[in-house]
Amino acid sequence: MVGRTIHITRYDMDRLLELIEGLRSTPKAAKLNLDLLEKELNDGILVDPKNVPEDVITMNSKVEITDTETGEKMTYILVFPSEANISKNKLSILAPLGMALLGYHKGDIIEWAVPSGIRKLKVEDIIYQPEAAGDYHL
Repeated sequence: MVGRTIHITRYDMDRLLELIEGLRSTPKAAKLNLDLLEKELNDGILVDPKNVPEDVITMNSKVEITDTETGEKMTYILVFPSEANISKNKLSILAPLGMALLGYHKGDIIEWAVPSGIRKLKVEDIIYQPEAAGDYHL
């Protein structure tokens, strides 16, 4: 997650920063993860929704990723926590993988820390991106 610059719309930035601030007051908040996400957002490039590159994962994007070691393919929709439902492949932005996905491009390799080490996932396709589809309100 660290060491890259994401493209983000003002709409998503504002909603994510509001979410982070609301969570900081809860005892279960993972402060380190919230700090990392907030830094990434603040270091990101603000873009008009019409100018978001079509190959970038944004909020509400539907993406296909592949585990580079096992070949397992997974499809997720990156959503806000209130919409998360893993049985419907709706992955919360606050889940470690959700945070990792935001801002990556089609073809990128994501290195994701898991208890057993580092997992490498390749972004195979962005099946749906709201900005590319003209759905700027999502």
